[in-house]
Amino acid sequence: MTASAAPRPAALDPWGLDLDEALLLLQHSGLGAPRGEPGSTPWLQAVIDGLCEVSCRDPLTGLSNRRSFELELDRELDRVARAGEPALLLMLDIDHFKQVNDRHGHAAGDAVLKSVARALEESVRPMDTVARVGGEEFAIVLPNCPPAFGEAVAERVRRTVERGLVTVAPAESLRVTLSLGGAFAPQWVRSSAALWVERADRELYRAKAGGRNRACLEQPPQSQVSPEEKGLLFATSQYQDLPE
Repeated sequence: MTASAAPRPAALDPWGLDLDEALLLLQHSGLGAPRGEPGSTPWLQAVIDGLCEVSCRDPLTGLSNRRSFELELDRELDRVARAGEPALLLMLDIDHFKQVNDRHGHAAGDAVLKSVARALEESVRPMDTVARVGGEEFAIVLPNCPPAFGEAVAERVRRTVERGLVTVAPAESLRVTLSLGGAFAPQWVRSSAALWVERADRELYRAKAGGRNRACLEQPPQSQVSPEEKGLLFATSQYQDLPE
């Protein structure tokens, strides 16, 4: 009796990357294999770049995922603290999304999520970050967005989603709506992502309580520094040991 052949080991690059698994992951994500000579340095770099892209994206909608969103929040807060540029955070929920899944099935729910994701990207600038942060929860980070334009931006996003029709069956389409809450990052202040999200979420809850399919923004934009932000501001300050 001859021994059965041992399974072929996965192809590895010089740094120990499992190329078979990496290429399969890129294929499933829709990126496909990189161009160029397999095994060459540019080709391997393209594989790594593709994997980095996959790790930052929500697999269903293609938007930034929660991890990427949180990194962007930190970057934007740092920019606001250093340069004083205005920045708006929008938190969004699809209204009554559970009813879509219950009545039409999860495939219809996925179609709604992908349609809303496309509408959100169409409503904002290329420089803005659109993310899926939960099941039916989305967020948008808008750098350099003055308070004077905040309500107009939020309304444009809401109307774009409201006008769209989502095909969930050959002869059936749904119209969905969003509730939005917005908050501006305090300028020239070293804030935190958690505080910024908390302020936007507070407005989102207000939009839901007000009947949904509406946008609520802080009015006027939050300018008072909270005790938590004061702690962040002076935690490493050269003045923290001065007597009061």
